[in-house]
Amino acid sequence: MATGLKVGGDVVKALEDVGVPSYVLDTTGIVRWLNAAAERLVGDVRGRHFTSVVAPEDSRRARELFSRKVLGTSSTTDATGVLVSTAGARVAVEISAVPLMSGERVVGVFGLFEGRADDRSTAPPPHLTPRQVEVLRLLEQGRSTKQIAAELHLSTETVRNHIRRLFRALGVHSRLEAVAAARAGSPD
Repeated sequence: MATGLKVGGDVVKALEDVGVPSYVLDTTGIVRWLNAAAERLVGDVRGRHFTSVVAPEDSRRARELFSRKVLGTSSTTDATGVLVSTAGARVAVEISAVPLMSGERVVGVFGLFEGRADDRSTAPPPHLTPRQVEVLRLLEQGRSTKQIAAELHLSTETVRNHIRRLFRALGVHSRLEAVAAARAGSPD
């Protein structure tokens, strides 16, 4: 376990033996610990900032969720995203994270992630904006406009506007076409 994050040896041993990929970040976002399952999935990223493991299109959202936990405004977050391994492989994951506390003070973030079944995790078309990529990923998961608005903390009208712009950028007219176009590769 990392210096400055004090957890009993029995807890560390138990976490290392868990088959679910798990990690600990310090309050600056540096990966201080990960178990063998996480290392197999993303490589040894100890000492690196967590955003170096998050796909570029997901980094803004990941920073926002991390900040909420460090500031104490969110006790738990569950999100989907894409990680990039040290070998460059893209891994679609579901991430659950909680703040690590020492008394009343946040001293880090503990999280675990799990690969999502049947997710191709292809790179998004390069001409899309980061927000369009976020909306596209949620459309791929079958989320409604209202669900997307709740997850991104936006109004439903703002989400509708993002979806319209996404459709124009992909040259499509429906959610299904948008997902299919993104999975098939960006149009030339």
